[in-house]
Amino acid sequence: MAQAMFSMRSIELFRTSGFRLALVFLLVFGAAAGALFLFVDWQMQSFLDQRSDEWLTREMQSLQSLSEDAVLSRLAVRSKDPTNAERPFSLFDRSGKLIAGVSLSYPDHAVFDAPFDFADRSAARRDHYRGLLRHRADGTAILVAQSLHEQREFRERLENATLFASLITAVFGLAGAIAVGVGAVRRLDAMSDAAAQIVKGDLKQRLPTGRAGGDIDRLANVVNEMLDEIERLMQEVKGVCDNIAHDMRTPLTRLLASLERARRRATSIDEYHSYVDEALDEIRGILKTFGALLRISEVEDGLRRSGFVDIDVKAIARDAVDFFEPAADESGVALAYHSSNNEPAIISGDPSLIFEAIANLIDNAIKFTPREGRAVVEVEGNGHVVTVTVEDTGIGIRAEDADAVLRRFYRAEKSRHAPGNGLGLSLVSAIARLHGMRLEITTPDIGTRVRLAT
Repeated sequence: MAQAMFSMRSIELFRTSGFRLALVFLLVFGAAAGALFLFVDWQMQSFLDQRSDEWLTREMQSLQSLSEDAVLSRLAVRSKDPTNAERPFSLFDRSGKLIAGVSLSYPDHAVFDAPFDFADRSAARRDHYRGLLRHRADGTAILVAQSLHEQREFRERLENATLFASLITAVFGLAGAIAVGVGAVRRLDAMSDAAAQIVKGDLKQRLPTGRAGGDIDRLANVVNEMLDEIERLMQEVKGVCDNIAHDMRTPLTRLLASLERARRRATSIDEYHSYVDEALDEIRGILKTFGALLRISEVEDGLRRSGFVDIDVKAIARDAVDFFEPAADESGVALAYHSSNNEPAIISGDPSLIFEAIANLIDNAIKFTPREGRAVVEVEGNGHVVTVTVEDTGIGIRAEDADAVLRRFYRAEKSRHAPGNGLGLSLVSAIARLHGMRLEITTPDIGTRVRLAT
């Protein structure tokens, strides 16, 4: 069992993006280091061959200018000096037999007048040389050579050092990849545990995030924000369900009572019609409430964002004020529109929804303002910043209720006896969020001030 668990964890480790990324970096680094070593080795070999060729050419030129006796004398002197063993000179006859100089065998596959590499077959060990072979006027051939033993030993040590460094790099790189993978597996385990708790219904759980701010942290933050919104919506749905059950009980009870009275108490057609009319009024009110709920859901769905166009908020606000002027006059409320200039206030949005939001605010201002009061609609635009303010001298909203009145079906204490279903400001709030606007409710000394701002 333990062996199986270890195998599964190992597979998870190898599948992590962190481990794979570290491994890819290690392979890329190894390939780059290998290419660099080959380039340096090639450059070094080219440099050494060039230096050797230059020396061979100089020495051959100096020997070619000497007479035969002088060449023989010089070869005899060099052959007795052990320090010249790494750079031997040899003279061969037409048949390739050594005449004078260091006892080197005639090179196989000899090349004349050009530097070449060859191996000496006469030595106990097979030594390698780079030499220059040239014919003399008397038919003999002179060989100037340089041993490659030191070069080959240097290259061998360099290759061993490179191999050792590569092994050390591979070990540490693999250890780093494993460490990164183990860390990623632990984080994924923590996220999986949190996700499992969320699936079970614990919406307060959040995915753990680190301080590094990496790609996984950014993803976790996005998911957590999504969970915040889901929790908010679930709480809102629960609240809506509770409010619907509470607020619909009264009209449904009245509807039932009206129908019962119509069935049991009606003694005439007129009385029967009266009870039926009461029931119809209750049904219309219920339908209006559900229509408002559906309207809010439609706005919150965000599908209408695709139809956004550039609109002038000032023109829409003026139309809304003109629309509500008769109702304001009937209620004895002075309704006015104000703006500091005639420049348009342009935003991207849905004109019908913006009109509906402003209309709801004006309707509330008129509804909750006593006779001889006033309501003012003010629109200001400065570049991309547009504000719509509706201020009245009505009953006002308590500071502690400023956030609560945005919830569906919530009605402040002062407005409980006024007509309405408590959904107007909820709809305005949904429209504001759809357009990326802020909805602010403040309480001046008299009345209420509601502001929509981009």
